Amino acid sequence: MKKLFGIIKAKLFTQAEKEHSEAYQRRIAFLNKYSLLWHALISCGIVFLVELISRRNFLSACSFVGKHTGAYFYNAFIVFASLSLVYLFRRRAFFRVIISGFWILLGIINGCILSNRVTPFGFTDLKCLSDLFAMNNTNYFTAEEATVVVIGLCLFLLMCAALFIKGPRFQGKIHKVVVFASVVSVLFIGLPVTTSAAQNANVVASYFSNIAQGYENYGFIYGFSSSVVDRGMSKPDDYDEEHIASIEAEVNQGKKETTVTKKDAPNIICVLLESFCDPDEINFLDYNKDPIPTFHKLEKKYTSGYLTVPVVGAGTANTEFEVLSGMSMQYFGTGEYPYKTILKKTDCESTASDLASIGYGTHAVHNNGGNFYSRVNAFSMMGFDTFTSKELMNIQSYTPNGSWATDDILVNETIKTLDATPNQPDFTYTITVGTHGDYPKEPVIANPPYTVSGISDEETRNQWIYYVNQLNEVDTFISSLIKQLSRRDEDTIVVFFGDHLPTMGLEDSDMKSNDIYKTKYVTWNNMGLEKKDADLYAYQLMASITDSVGIHEGTILSYHQTQAGKADTAAYLDGLNNLQYDILYGDRYCYNGEDLYPATDIVMGIDDVKLNSVTNSYGGSNVYLYGSNFTKWSRVFVNGKKIDTSFMNSGCIYISKDSIKDGDTVKICQLGSNSTVFRESNELTYSDPVIPLGTEINSFSTETTEADTQK
Repeated sequence: MKKLFGIIKAKLFTQAEKEHSEAYQRRIAFLNKYSLLWHALISCGIVFLVELISRRNFLSACSFVGKHTGAYFYNAFIVFASLSLVYLFRRRAFFRVIISGFWILLGIINGCILSNRVTPFGFTDLKCLSDLFAMNNTNYFTAEEATVVVIGLCLFLLMCAALFIKGPRFQGKIHKVVVFASVVSVLFIGLPVTTSAAQNANVVASYFSNIAQGYENYGFIYGFSSSVVDRGMSKPDDYDEEHIASIEAEVNQGKKETTVTKKDAPNIICVLLESFCDPDEINFLDYNKDPIPTFHKLEKKYTSGYLTVPVVGAGTANTEFEVLSGMSMQYFGTGEYPYKTILKKTDCESTASDLASIGYGTHAVHNNGGNFYSRVNAFSMMGFDTFTSKELMNIQSYTPNGSWATDDILVNETIKTLDATPNQPDFTYTITVGTHGDYPKEPVIANPPYTVSGISDEETRNQWIYYVNQLNEVDTFISSLIKQLSRRDEDTIVVFFGDHLPTMGLEDSDMKSNDIYKTKYVTWNNMGLEKKDADLYAYQLMASITDSVGIHEGTILSYHQTQAGKADTAAYLDGLNNLQYDILYGDRYCYNGEDLYPATDIVMGIDDVKLNSVTNSYGGSNVYLYGSNFTKWSRVFVNGKKIDTSFMNSGCIYISKDSIKDGDTVKICQLGSNSTVFRESNELTYSDPVIPLGTEINSFSTETTEADTQK
């Protein structure tokens, strides 16, 4: 074997090296001699190319170099440091191409992502890849884009293979100890020292709450690298048991007693409005008539205000996390999603768990995939009893672009959560999706009732027309939900809030608020609560709502309720930082070291999926299964194996006769992405029909029922 490898090596490599001309060898020797200068030039070129791809505009890339020259060269130094790895190998040209290709590939990914959303590519996005590829009928990626990427990668790999075989090898002596020490020094001493110096000189920032602006000002390579090394929460300098105790003592001193009981506590419904923006807030936008009259009526009559959120254009899960947990995203790493990181392994006190502790039933409802953003796990970690995702809904209608379920289905699904627990109050968190991007640049709505003006570009105008008409659908959903709740003889308060502005390239100057991180919230109640308008941060919202109805529970909720007068002060933010670190990463001094809010065994959906009968018409090619609460995500399992299933309606699905035989067991499972079983039906045993002699085929059918199988 060793001899065979030697022959192959001689044929493929040694012979290839001999074929190179003397002039070629001289050029290689020249490049090796001045390789550091060559690396510096390559690094500067790569950074410019990556910025060009990310910004999709040559002048914008040039502007970055001119206005943020220090950041540009610092990004180049990061690439330069990574290129130092080539000195560990003889095939330096090969590894230069690999490293350069790596950075350029990241830039291409970022450019593709920025063409569909505002938030740039970060390390945590890699944890969302399975979610993204599980989403059908969306515009996050297309088959054409995927094909181009695959072809490009294949060509790049072929080029690398050819370079590995035919490319030059360093012929000089490698002083392994010296080279290794030098590379380690550059990567683990030079790079951190340079980073610290750049941050101290304000060339780059150590933290930027606006990730899109941070990447814009400091460069993609630095931004992405920060998202890799800066994850989780850093331990506050003053974190210890005594400091947590002092925070708790101050909270307890100002804390009120909860004035409601399980019998008279109101239902609390929190509704996230996906990509919702009041069009009145956009300076340049005019429209023929008000698309959100219900929202504006609520704004005038009930408590409302601006809501400062942590994201823009995308990142719903982070606004959601702030609202439900009362924690601030500013203390987490760049571009992080706690749902995909810390909540994968640690439970987290939330509004749901706080309300559950005083007798509330807690529910989540969302007409999109249950696994997206790892919500099933996250909601369990935050103390929800049930979660009704699209897989448990009989969705029949979709938005005009065909991408998302319409929000009208959420009215009844939200009401179901209240009906499911007749002897206790409920906290229901409902998430809409109808106004989600991408917004089509071509007209897709025939004779749209709402039109816009103030926009000269036709494609952009088409996007705004689509968006404004979808806003009206959201407003109709709000109206319908309130009408249903008004008919119930139960005290109820509802808060509706926008999670972030839409992906439309909006800037601060476009907004009446002068801030693209400000959305709006409005409330409704049937309890005669006083209107108290207030501008809030997303992490303060539920503390304000629960305070208004006399509920004063929980660690973070109580902190916000008692310290609201100190909002935006250093002491307020320091206390919040310490408490959320203590709960998620620390020793849980605020719980006396105990786990007071363990994860729940979350139940998917409210309604049972029932299988009543299995029917096969004589001579037919299909077997029909009848029952209740089937959806498009129902799948038949025969003897525990998933079978291709066709959906007819909520009471009937069918499979091929070839998939089942006499004596097989049958059940229905509601499947999420990656074939996750969310809920399953009872199990039946299938029996082939017995055909009496002389019976004409297809003249009648037989059924196998649950009662039959019990005989």
